[in-house]
Amino acid sequence: MANNNKALSNANRAKKDEFYTQLSDIENELRHYRHHFRRKTILCNCDDPYESNFFKYLAMNFNFFGLKKLICVLCDFSCSVYADVILW
Repeated sequence: MANNNKALSNANRAKKDEFYTQLSDIENELRHYRHHFRRKTILCNCDDPYESNFFKYLAMNFNFFGLKKLICVLCDFSCSVYADVILW
């Protein structure tokens, strides 16, 4: 079976397999659930909150969704420290 997805095939060969969900995809999906987020605490489990599009989207739309709190949990392996970061 021929693989027609050139980007994935190239990434597989180069061992570059970090793919992030696009902001537009997150927006298109989460906009349907606005009322579910009101006064909620959201926990984002990610490697880097500044690279996570889920975190970026929720931070940019914190007031729009009426969030109570946005928490990002990350692990910094460079200094062997586990951290919970509450940014809002």
